[in-house]
Formats: sequence, C-alpha cells, structure tokens
Amino acid sequence: MNEATPPTTGRTSTSLDVAALLEALAERDAKLAERDAKLVASEAKLAASQTELATIHSEQTALQSEHTRLWKAYQQLKEELALMKRRIFVATAERVDTTALQLEFTELVAKLDKLAGILPDESGEDASTGDSDTAAKKKRKKTKPKGRRNLADADLPVVRLEIPDELFEQLVAEGKAEPIGFEESSKLAYERGGFRRLVTARVTYRATNAQGVVELETAAVPKELLKRCLAAPSLLAHVATNKFCDGLPLYRQQDILARAGAPVDRGTMSRWMEQLGATFGATIIEAARKDALDNAFCIMTDATGFSIQPGRFEDGKHKKRRPCRKGHYFVQIADRDHVFFEFTDRHTTKNVRAMFRGFDGYIQADASSVYDALFRPAKPDDPDDDGCIRTEVGCWSHVRRKYWEAALAKQSVAREALLRIGKIFELDAGFRKGNPPSKVKKLRQTHLRPLVDEFLGFARAEFDAVKDQRGSLRSALGYTTRQEDALKAFLDDGRLRLDNNLSEGELRKVVRIRDAALFAGSDDHAESAGHILSMIASARMHDLDPERYLTEVIRVLPYWPRDRYLELAPKYWAQTRARLDAEQLAAPLGVIDVPERIGVTLTAGSDPAE
Repeated sequence: MNEATPPTTGRTSTSLDVAALLEALAERDAKLAERDAKLVASEAKLAASQTELATIHSEQTALQSEHTRLWKAYQQLKEELALMKRRIFVATAERVDTTALQLEFTELVAKLDKLAGILPDESGEDASTGDSDTAAKKKRKKTKPKGRRNLADADLPVVRLEIPDELFEQLVAEGKAEPIGFEESSKLAYERGGFRRLVTARVTYRATNAQGVVELETAAVPKELLKRCLAAPSLLAHVATNKFCDGLPLYRQQDILARAGAPVDRGTMSRWMEQLGATFGATIIEAARKDALDNAFCIMTDATGFSIQPGRFEDGKHKKRRPCRKGHYFVQIADRDHVFFEFTDRHTTKNVRAMFRGFDGYIQADASSVYDALFRPAKPDDPDDDGCIRTEVGCWSHVRRKYWEAALAKQSVAREALLRIGKIFELDAGFRKGNPPSKVKKLRQTHLRPLVDEFLGFARAEFDAVKDQRGSLRSALGYTTRQEDALKAFLDDGRLRLDNNLSEGELRKVVRIRDAALFAGSDDHAESAGHILSMIASARMHDLDPERYLTEVIRVLPYWPRDRYLELAPKYWAQTRARLDAEQLAAPLGVIDVPERIGVTLTAGSDPAE
C-alpha cells in the first residue's frame, strides 16, 4: 500500500507572501524616503521664503518709517514756507480772533476766569478789583466818529481870507445892505519857509588909548559847538532831525538844499553829523548814561543789525573797496527817563557786559544768549565782575509771537496757549490802568499768579509730549519752559511790564535809517549816529519837539559848565529852559547866561567848546 506524500505548495506560498511583503515594504520605505526628501526640500524653501518675507517686511517697515519722516518733513517745510510768505507779503501784526478762541475753548475760559478770581457782578462788570474803571473784562467801546476835525484847536499861525460878494458889496455902497458878520470855516494850508543866510555882523570899534594911539577892536566871535562850521545851530538841528527822526538820507537833503538855492555837499553834512554826535556823546549822553546806571530801576534792551562800510586798504598799488560788515545797535530804555542807542561791532556777551557795567536792578530783554552772563553768578577772580546783582525780566510778547507762528500751522495746543496768554495780557492791562504800582502788584499776585503758574505747568506738560519732534510748536514750548523764572519776574513789582515792546518800537528808528541809508560810513559815524538817535528818542519820550530841542541845546552847550551836562538832558530840559533868558535863547547865535545849578545828579565830562 502506497503512503501519500506531504504537500509543498503551502510553504512556497508563504515564502512568496513574505517576499512580496518585504518588497512592498521596501517600496514603501523608498517612497517615504522620497517624500521625506521632498518634505525637507519644501521646509528649506519655506524657511527661505520666510526669511525673504521677513526681509521684505523689514524693508517695508523701514520704507514706511522713512515715508512718515519725509511726510512730516514735507509738512514742516510747508509750514515754514507759509510762515515765510506771511512774513514777507502779509502784515506782521499778530492778530488773533479772540472770539473764535473763546468759542473753541469755552470750558477753558470759564476755568481761567475762576482760577483768576474774576467774578462778574449783576451789572456785568468785573467786581474782583473793586473798581469798574480797571475792569479787565470790560470791553472797549467803539468810539463814535466826531466829524471833521476842528482846526481852531491847533496851535498854528492864522492866515485870514475874507470873501465878499460883488452884488451885495454894491448894495452896501448904495446903503441898501450892511455886513453883519462872517461864516467861517478852516482848511489846513502850507507856506514854504526855506533857508536863510545868517549874517553875523561883529561891531568894529575905533578907540584912542591912554597914550593917544588909535586902535581898532572887533567884537569877539560867539562860541559855537562846531568851530568854523558853515551851518548855524538851526540848520544842524534841521539836518539831524530830518535824517535821524524822519529817515531822510543826506543825499535827498542835498537835493532839497540845491533846489532852495543853498547847495551843500552831502559829505560836508556827513562830517557835521559825525562831529555833532561825537560831541553829544562826550557830554550830555555820557552824563545821562551815568544817571541811568546809577539810578534806574529797570532797563529794557534789544538789538538789531546795521551794515558798516569799511575803509579802503592797500593792495599793491591800488586801493580796493571791501564789502560791508555787520555791526549792531543796542537800545536801552531806562525807566522811561532816558533812551540810548549804543553801537557795537559785534553782538557778543563781552560788549553787553561792558554796556551794563555798574548797573544794579532789573533788565528786560529777549532770551538771546548774549544776555545770560548778566544774570549768572560771578566766578571767583572774574576780572569783569562789578559786584552788581541784575534780575532778568522776560518778555511775554516774544512768547506769544512763537505760539502765534505755531498757530498758523493749525496747532491746537498753540491756539490754547494764545488764549491763556491773551487772558494774562487782558487782565494786566486793566490792572495797570490808573492804579499805582503797589496796587498793581497786589492785583497781579491775587489774580495773575495763578494763571501764570497754570500756563507754565501746561507748557511743561505739552513740551514733554513734543520735545522729540521738530517744529514751531516745540520751539514755542521750549522757549516757555526755559524762561520760566524770567516770565514770572513781572509779578514781583508793579512797575515792571509784561513785554519788551517799548525797546522794539525804539529800534524801528534804526530800521528806518537802515532802509534809507543802507549803511554807515565807519564805526565812528555809526557811534555818532547812535548818540543823535539817543537825543532825539529821549526828547520825543518827554514830549519835546526834537528839532527845537536840538537847536536850543546846540546853542547852549558851548557855554554850559562841564560838570552840569545832565541838566541839558531831555529829562531835565523843561526845567533848565524855564530858567534861561528867553531872548538870548531865541537868538540864532550869541552869549548864553548860565543860571544857578538845579538839584539833579551831575556828571563831569569834556568841554565841547575846547
């Protein structure tokens, strides 16, 4: 019997399945490896893309930042251009629509009124001061027009012109009518005066002396301020007033003199003015300046530039003309008593310290750095230390001007600052109207100090927010924060002013001459011009006619004692003139009898007649 053999197909099938499985696994591993490689490559590309994207984003951020910076710079340039156009083509007055500001900041106005203690009474007037005449909130009423000016009130020579009627004159002659009066009206007329030839006729005498000899003797030549000068005192005063008071250059006066039949070269007139100014400077101006430095309470000062023509210099065989250089005029107003125009070659601290040497008191000026040395404590062994203590008084008009410029750039903070400053000016104007300095100080301490402190705190806070930005607002706020102590100084004395506008107004005299004459011939000419300007400005401050004052002073000065020149200063001239002989003073030349000394501080100087 045959045994059956075991089957072999099962084992073979299992081997084939394992092999297929391994092959499939290997294929899958290969695909996984390929996919992993692709994944790694994709991740690398993704990383590269992310890096590139980050770079692009960084560049975009930088571009956006640069765009923002350029846009701000563009806006800043637009603001500066608009301000420059306004300065050139538009009136320079800092006009502010206060009504619009009050509507824009209604709550702030109420807050400031409450802070200052301004409480209106039932009649609507300010009851805080107890005097309705000094009410700061009281609006100025517009004056009604009064019609045509009454010329009868003017102190002018009268020329009367009677106009008859021919028909009625005939009736009067026939006895049928009679004149019973006139119907009068006035017009303002002008008659050309012109120049005169002043003949000085000195009497010559013939006399016989004790020895029987006949001698001839002529009366002495009257003393004159400028020896052997063609011009009489009246012409010297006329030329000086035309040039330094009315801004009429010498070349135009030369034409006027020529048309009048009295030709005088402008070079000659220039020498007259230089000698006249130098004489005033060594006598009256020197005495008045010493009086101001010794006795003034506060001196206001400011400066402006002026071109100086230097002399020729040798270059081989030829003389070449050099370009003009810049000097400066400083104006000083001492207690509304004296005005001085001081010429300096440079706008420097050294020159400023020399001008104020020996002065102890308040100085009101702008924030120019040349004045800082006047208020700093002196260093040990400082040769320029004069031992005087000077207190800086700031100018609120300068502060307001900077905010006004920022407001032109539509800065809301600047408009708010203008409202705050306007409230301070409004209240102070009311306080100073008719009140003595002691009461003004009390009112300022009560009502203005809270407003000033509030404004300065507001400026500090706003400056911290914009101190890293460029623009007119940062400039205004920075100016305010740096000048805090100086801006609060006016609160300490009722005689001090809020602003330095008086000195700026006086500097317009220099600007008028600068615009007309363009430059001065030398430093000596500029210094002499400053002395004549000082005489004229001081005369106008004391309501004196500048031409008449200069004429009379030129007449009197050669005879005046050298230790009494202060009596001839405009501040004291009315008292001095009242004590002079009127007939002697009215004469164009001749002796002047000097009266007794009056009780004023005196200063020695050089004798102009020597």
